[in-house]
Amino acid sequence: MDEKLDELQEKLGYRFRDITLLRTALTHSSYANERGIVCNERLEFLGDAVLGFVSANYLYLNYDLPEGDLTRHRAARVCENALYTFAKELNIGAALYLGKGEDRTGGREKPSMLADAFEAVLAAVYLDGGLEEAKKIALRFVARHDELDESKDYKTILQEVTQRNPEEHVEYVLTGESGPAHDRRFTFEVRLNSNVIGRGEGKSKKTAEQMAAKEALALMGIKE
Repeated sequence: MDEKLDELQEKLGYRFRDITLLRTALTHSSYANERGIVCNERLEFLGDAVLGFVSANYLYLNYDLPEGDLTRHRAARVCENALYTFAKELNIGAALYLGKGEDRTGGREKPSMLADAFEAVLAAVYLDGGLEEAKKIALRFVARHDELDESKDYKTILQEVTQRNPEEHVEYVLTGESGPAHDRRFTFEVRLNSNVIGRGEGKSKKTAEQMAAKEALALMGIKE
């Protein structure tokens, strides 16, 4: 696994003084519970705050917009879809420490898990090297958000595709809820004429539905 940590540090452009911080940031609760060690949830909490501050500061300095617009732009930059994309670019999934069950069921590709890990890694950088180092990494992604178009409405795109055939019927079905009240996780299936064509998970029902639609589009070979 050390080679995966090296690869991640290379992609981050940051070398940890205390490598245990990075290991903790990559430790999912399923792995921690199996071994009685600390997971990355506290780091995720801190990373969320660091990312929120960096994003707000960047927008305030670079965009002359009213508060409501700034809030909307910040939300788009720190939403689960955006963080999932950031984590994929860094290949964080390959370096995650997962429990056997999570690993078998595709945990390394779960949007919520990768989004959380990105925040935890950012917090680890902050604790290891300070705010300026964490800011450098966060801004690499936040500052080019508009180019990436993270806020695409996959549900609308899927609806437009399926409406070409009037007999087709699309519905979104909630199939699972987990986590404490302050950190709920929702799982949705999108079904076409009762057949499952995509699954998604997120911190909100809306995000989970969007991720399900995104997977459906990918499986259909449609570029959004």
